[in-house]
Amino acid sequence: MMLTSLSHIQSTNVYSTPSIFPISPPLLSSSSSSFLSLEPSSHRVALHVYSNDRLRITHKSNGLKLSCSSKEPPLKVMISGAPASGKGTQCELIVKKFGLVHISTGDLLRAEVSSGTEIGNKAKEFMNAGKLVPDEIVTAMVTSRLSREDAKEKGWLLDGYPRSFSQAQSLQSLKIIPDVYIVLDVPDEILIDRCVGRRLDPVTKKIYHIRNFPPETEEIKARLTTRPDDTEEKVKARLEIYKKNADAILSTYSNIMKRIDGNHPKEVIFGEIDSILTRVLNAKEKKRKLGSSLSQSSLVQDNWRGIPTKLNNIPHSRDIRNYFYDDVLQATKRSINDGGIRLKVEINIPELNPEMDVYRIGTLMELVRTLALSFADDGKSVKVCVQGSMGEGALAGMPLQLAGTRQILEYMDWGEYGAMGTFIKIGAIGAKHVDETDDLFILVAPQNAVGNCIIEDLQPMTDAAGDRPVILVNPRLKDLPASSGIMQTMGRDKRLKYAATFENCYLFRLYYAGTQYPIMGALRMSYPYRYELYKRVNDPSGKEKYVILSTYPQKPTIDEVNDAFEGKPRNENKKAVGIWGFLSGILQN
Repeated sequence: MMLTSLSHIQSTNVYSTPSIFPISPPLLSSSSSSFLSLEPSSHRVALHVYSNDRLRITHKSNGLKLSCSSKEPPLKVMISGAPASGKGTQCELIVKKFGLVHISTGDLLRAEVSSGTEIGNKAKEFMNAGKLVPDEIVTAMVTSRLSREDAKEKGWLLDGYPRSFSQAQSLQSLKIIPDVYIVLDVPDEILIDRCVGRRLDPVTKKIYHIRNFPPETEEIKARLTTRPDDTEEKVKARLEIYKKNADAILSTYSNIMKRIDGNHPKEVIFGEIDSILTRVLNAKEKKRKLGSSLSQSSLVQDNWRGIPTKLNNIPHSRDIRNYFYDDVLQATKRSINDGGIRLKVEINIPELNPEMDVYRIGTLMELVRTLALSFADDGKSVKVCVQGSMGEGALAGMPLQLAGTRQILEYMDWGEYGAMGTFIKIGAIGAKHVDETDDLFILVAPQNAVGNCIIEDLQPMTDAAGDRPVILVNPRLKDLPASSGIMQTMGRDKRLKYAATFENCYLFRLYYAGTQYPIMGALRMSYPYRYELYKRVNDPSGKEKYVILSTYPQKPTIDEVNDAFEGKPRNENKKAVGIWGFLSGILQN
């Protein structure tokens, strides 16, 4: 059956221990409560965790055994910068410190053409005709180079590529995704001066600058040459092209982008890059250790009991609510412990789905209270923030979903230990509500109202928060147009880029065959594990349960979800052809 209401259901990220059930789980059953559990069995399941949390399960006799791979995928870096931004110098320093394989498209083109490879011959045809080499061929070269063993083992540094939105999307479609995207920012006037004053020694191929880095002798000075495109007019034209392409690319990598001021000595610039890459490596190592420490005891410790049943029974039982509260809490804590600072929780069980008439603001407040009290118990100073009225005069107001939220928070029971007012404070969304004593911020369902945008208050607040965690609980940051439709166009790209900087630490989403009934299944993700897609079924006794269909390293598309529910193999109807088939073949080899 094709799902009919996927586009109407909000997504929610869920963090928890990854499921240990295979694609066709033989050990899943309903327990006596409303949760799934492992049946007692004379067999044992051997769970193997590979890189990127890929799971493989085999069956043996007597007991449960879990083993893990300890090898973490190497560092993957992209670096971008305008002409004369110092990108080449920084690439040399990065390679020297981190041992990455340096990949430049210019070098690749020359190497492939001179080697007479299939890709090189195709590129040569365009070059001989005086035409630009198509994106597909350049992407094929990059993909081929990345598939070599040295790049797989040592990691890679992709220099100045992708250069356009289409190239970035091509790499994304081929699952070539960096750990970090570094951008060197240098003022235009500095870049122009660097280019116009640049000189080349045709004998040694060494680059000089007439003022910043003059030649050592008069003999060298006499033979220096200027590149034909290093005139002021041509440099300005190149900068305009770079800016246009760079702005288009940023939407693809905004969540992993790190901007660095490139108008400093090279040692200072590299110090920042070194710090960034070291943090990325540390985060990957933490994730590797977390994955390799998984055991049955950790599964029990995380209280992972499977997907709750009877989710359409309203009101939800206390057991179901507590399950989700704890699931969100554990995922959020894991993410923050790994250095996450811009996080979002998305959960759309009926009582937390504002699209349904059974939505209950009290359930949302209980979830927020659980998070706040737990962090307060850890000695953190927590600021719980609710957006205030938006608009002015007769147009002032706030989303109906949040009406009365602040009053509810103030009158809630916050325990007997005086947490409220000491470790926990209530504020609004905005930079002026960020105090030096605050350790982290929990924002209650921040959302746009018709004709008004909460991001105008939210972004200054996160800027003021710096590296302190900001957690959005069930945010709704998509544009809601005014009657004139202006909000849909003016500044929309920048708002979407900013919204994308928040990473899901928890997602739980229900899928329906109709509008709200029956439930077909659920998608769950809990940091740092994979997305897990479950199907709701009834066992022979008539009891409801959820069985796992598939897992994904990234959030699956609607087509992927539909294919899984219909039992189709992955990508069954999407076999690549032509140049994309060629690229896919390279990746698979």
